[in-house]
Amino acid sequence: MSWFFVTSWLVSVFLLIFRYMENSFEKIVSFTKRRGFIFQSSDIYGGLGGFYDFGPLGVELKKNIKDSWWKAMVQKRDDIVGLDSSIIMNPNIWKASGHTDNFTDPLAECTGCHKRFRADHLEDKTKCPECGSKMMESRNFNLMFRTFIGPVEDSASVAYLRPETAQGIFVNYKNILDTQRVKIPFGIAQIGKAFRNEITPGNFIFRVREFEQMEMEYFVKPGTEEEIFKKWVDERMRWYVEDLGIKKENLRIRKHEKDELAHYAKDCVDIEYKFPIGWSEIEGIASRGNFDLTQHQNNSGQDLNYYEEATKEKYIPYVIEPSCGVERTLLAILCDAYTEVEGGRSTTTEAVKEMEFLLKLNKKIAPVKVAILPLVKNKENITGKAREVYEMLKPHFNVQYDEVGAIGRRYRRHDEIGTPYAITIDFETLENNDVTLRDRDTMEQKRVKIEDLISILKKDIYEN
Repeated sequence: MSWFFVTSWLVSVFLLIFRYMENSFEKIVSFTKRRGFIFQSSDIYGGLGGFYDFGPLGVELKKNIKDSWWKAMVQKRDDIVGLDSSIIMNPNIWKASGHTDNFTDPLAECTGCHKRFRADHLEDKTKCPECGSKMMESRNFNLMFRTFIGPVEDSASVAYLRPETAQGIFVNYKNILDTQRVKIPFGIAQIGKAFRNEITPGNFIFRVREFEQMEMEYFVKPGTEEEIFKKWVDERMRWYVEDLGIKKENLRIRKHEKDELAHYAKDCVDIEYKFPIGWSEIEGIASRGNFDLTQHQNNSGQDLNYYEEATKEKYIPYVIEPSCGVERTLLAILCDAYTEVEGGRSTTTEAVKEMEFLLKLNKKIAPVKVAILPLVKNKENITGKAREVYEMLKPHFNVQYDEVGAIGRRYRRHDEIGTPYAITIDFETLENNDVTLRDRDTMEQKRVKIEDLISILKKDIYEN
């Protein structure tokens, strides 16, 4: 076989795989809008690139992800406290941190169609990938969104939307030391919005201009950072697998090469997820040294040293930083949970032949925990009892009442959005005061007494 045919065959295989990956990703993107997870921002006005809105199911899933992170990082630990710093801060902070001068991407513009691209993402930096015209020489483009404080728009009133939440933690480090009973090693955790004026946002919510970070700065004694860094890498990987339920085989740790490290970083790894479009970062864990606190001490004139009473030492702590995006984590969870089933999976007479799918979400983070389904719609005694069960469960779980359509269709509707359990109220319920409890993943159905529902569901959802 000639090299020509071998090469052609390999190219064909690669294109087929690439098209399959794209189609898989497009299915998930389409599903998120159809089922009310994610919408294009400003949709009725044609949208706005790099911005997305989260619908009723998306906002619940986001909240559950953030709650899980906060529980693991703050609630369950004695050595980490929380913070919520402001989005707009004194612009001198960004000067000290290096963002004003160095937070840039190389911008390339086409001389023909005038479209703009990140120069480091272009294979041929001389030719436009859209129209083939010549590209202008690239220039640095600062990614911070600029705004003004007060009624006058001049250089004295310039401010920025924060491009990361970390600096809000660093400038509050002294406040935490002065007001809380913390000792090295300790951490400060924060969940909040950040903004980056990306040149080319893309891949749905993976790269956007407005996003939410879950970030923690862990302050350690110099010389202990290597061991603590390794522990945090293990802990963060554990969270994705055990707390969020992401398949371990779809996660990997990629260590940064020396030429990838920031000038102040001692070490850094990415936790990557195997998206349909390829392996991509969902979290970075960095050993940042003492660069940030040193910069803020030098520029603010404030003493940011830590005094260790036991040894009488005085030093600026080193920092370990695990940082992840809520949106990227949510996208990884949806990709991981999206499961297609050949030939349908309904256990009713409505069984269908076409491909169906379900979201095998971890029960703890599923947007809706329980669906209440009266067997028939127009029987007042059935629907009345179903409403009673709904009101009983509502204070304990996010519950949906659904009486529209045949029972098999309603099962599939809730399988699609990842609801772990469906409760059917039928004629037998009226006689025995029990219901049918259906499991999303196994489709197993069992009769359960109504008075036992809360304890059974709490155990199955939050303890198993």
